Amino acid sequence: MELTHESEVIRAGDLEVRPVDHLALARGRALSLSVRELDLLAALARRQGRIVARDELYATVWGAPLREQDRSVDVYVHKLRSKLARAIPGCRFIHTHFGFGYRFEPEPSADFVGEDRLSHPFYKGDHDHEEDGFR
Repeated sequence: MELTHESEVIRAGDLEVRPVDHLALARGRALSLSVRELDLLAALARRQGRIVARDELYATVWGAPLREQDRSVDVYVHKLRSKLARAIPGCRFIHTHFGFGYRFEPEPSADFVGEDRLSHPFYKGDHDHEEDGFR
């Protein structure tokens, strides 16, 4: 993560998030995100590599405690994953950790296989990917 004096800039591979400017760029092109989607993306990206609990994400983005049975975080994560996958194919940014929350970290997506996977800039070796139930 890179922070500048006037505004925060979070970079992860081909993705750049500028929360103060209400902007997210994929390969230099602006993503069409709602305010909540951008806030959720920024909340996850600020904690890159760490698991963030659903209730913590809800409190950060919605500004209130998570209500029982509320699936808003999951719905917005699904929307974000779809938009990021279209903008940056072959890379998965948001990973589910069942019973814990979500982790933001760019990695080759499970459908990105073969020799191309080995040369992907985020390839870390073969390991299992969590499935989120939305694919």
